[in-house]
Amino acid sequence: MISGAHVMIFTKDEAADRAFLRDVLEIPCIDSGGGWLIFKLPPAELGVHSGDNGFHQIYLICDDADAFVAAMAEKGVTAEPVKPEEWGRSTGVTLPGGGKLGVYEPHHARP
Repeated sequence: MISGAHVMIFTKDEAADRAFLRDVLEIPCIDSGGGWLIFKLPPAELGVHSGDNGFHQIYLICDDADAFVAAMAEKGVTAEPVKPEEWGRSTGVTLPGGGKLGVYEPHHARP
């Protein structure tokens, strides 16, 4: 029934955030017309947590949070310090448009 997911990031600077995803995070993409980039995401998982309805969050998954932070530093991007969580280790980056993008190294079983 479901064949995929389309995730949206809302931003005050679309061009800068698209360039960051393409050039810094090196996420493959296509131009679907007029510079509107659609990014290929790796396999995904979906968790359901209690909280306010209408609030959703995106985290990208990495194999090694420390390596991610180091890779960002090499590209001149400051990542948040790695924090231990019950479910893994988390970090994140601020996109050029001002939004936060979470990144985590999972320690939980994955589908």
